[in-house]
Parts: sequence; structure tokens; C-alpha cells
Amino acid sequence: MGVILKPIDIVDDITKEEFFEKYLKPRKPVVIKNMARNWPAYQKWTMEYIKEVVGDVTVPLYDSAKADPAAPINTPTTEMKFADYIDLIQREPTDLRIFFFDPIKHAPDILNDYISPKELMGGFLDKYPSMFFGGKSSVTFLHYDIDLAHIFHTHFNGRKHVLLFEQKWKDRLYCLPYATYALEDFDIENPDFEKFPALDGVQGIECFLEHGDTLFMPTGWWHWMKYLDGSFSLSLRAWDKSWGVKANSLWNLTVQRGFDNFMKTKFKGQYMNWKEKKAVERANYALKRGLPR
Repeated sequence: MGVILKPIDIVDDITKEEFFEKYLKPRKPVVIKNMARNWPAYQKWTMEYIKEVVGDVTVPLYDSAKADPAAPINTPTTEMKFADYIDLIQREPTDLRIFFFDPIKHAPDILNDYISPKELMGGFLDKYPSMFFGGKSSVTFLHYDIDLAHIFHTHFNGRKHVLLFEQKWKDRLYCLPYATYALEDFDIENPDFEKFPALDGVQGIECFLEHGDTLFMPTGWWHWMKYLDGSFSLSLRAWDKSWGVKANSLWNLTVQRGFDNFMKTKFKGQYMNWKEKKAVERANYALKRGLPR
């Protein structure tokens, strides 16, 4: 059976009413082809332009290696001058990525290059965009965003492969306790079902983003991303109207993350081994019970 992937819905344009009824209300992903075509960024955001406006700053870099049990989540692997990194991902494949980069600190004029899609929904954090850069074949591990925002993720200067899974598959995806990411011992693109049987039959959505495509990811959706070319993306975040989602977001960002970082520091590998064991137990239990139904 394997991991069952359906193609994502793709639209050229969409009205507010259609977006609300078909995607926001049911919390279903969609790719909007033309949303960014009226942005200045659509033409301006080449690799050379981004390198020029950001300037000569040092940035943290991340790879796909399994996380250090004692390190807080999102601890960088190394660092590099931004311009050197852009040259690297244009020149050759690399596993190194820039994760959650805030361009406004270094290039405030970037605020004028994109337009938050307020014609579709409200709640945008206009002055807090995030950018993500990756070399060819680099991978963003399977996770969902801790703040539980809705995300409009627009890609530039290349292609990106994306797999998406609803939150109901959380246990079958081997989610680690007190975390928003999965066990890092399997490759969701080509899983070993003998070692990770709970993945067999998991249902998801697959899409491929090209320059200017915008992916709408509703709150809580798991995502795995692979850069097919050296390229980058812009994420615009919007809060869900649900107070329950807001409360869960606050819990994740404060209590859960704080507890997890404390336990990693205190117990290191012993704590991580417990987390991994518990993730496997929960996955096997969900599989045995036929969950989710």
C-alpha cells in the first residue's frame, strides 16, 4: 500500500468566497499560481538581488543530520556569510539550509516587494515574514509549525517538492512527545515499512512548487520539503480565528518548548531515547487500532 499521496488542488486565481469555502474553512491546502505575479518580488527577487539587498551578514545554517539530543530545537550546524552561501547553492548541491531567516532586519525595503493576501483572509503578521533557503537536494524534516499559523509559502528561483499530512496522522508519523516534529530515522520520501510499519497506509498530499507559486498550508498541517534546485521561499503567516488554536500555539511556544529544552539539557540522550521509544509505541498502537478512522 505504501504512503498514499494525492495531488494538491491547483488554481490560477481564487476569490475570497471560494478560498473560504473550499480551503480555509475545511483547512485544506491549495497552490495558487498567480497570487505573487503582481508582486514586485516576482521579477526582482533573483539570487543576485537578494544577495545585494541583504548584505554581508553572517547567517546560521542547518543540515539534515539527526539532532543532538542535548541541543535545543533549531540549533544551527554552522554559519557562513550570506553572500557566500548564495554563491554555494547556485554553484553546487548542498545539504545546508537557512531556516526562518528574517530579512527585514537587514533589508527593510523587502517589505515593499510583496503583498499579504488580505483579500483572501485576515490576521497577517505583515512585518514578520520568514525566508527559507536551500541547496539542491537539501531537505526540511517532517514537522508542523509550532505556532500553528496559517502559512502562505511562495517559492522563488527554482523548484521544491512538498509532502503534506493532516494533523490526524500525527501518531502514525512517529511524532516525538513534547515536540512538533517526527522521528528522524526514516525517509518519508522512501520509507522502510519493515522498520516503520505505521507509515504504511498514511495518506497525504503531494505538490511541486515552481517560481512564483504560492502554497497555502492551513494550521497544523505536517510538511516535508525538498529543494530540487538551489532556491528560496517566503512564508507569510496569519493567525487562525479560533481561540482554541491560539491557546494551543501559546502552550507550544512556552510550556511545551520550555519543558522539552529543560529535559534535553538535564537528561540528554536518556531523555531522547525515551522520546523515540514513546513515538514508536504510539505509532504501533495507532496502527493496531486502525487509527485515524
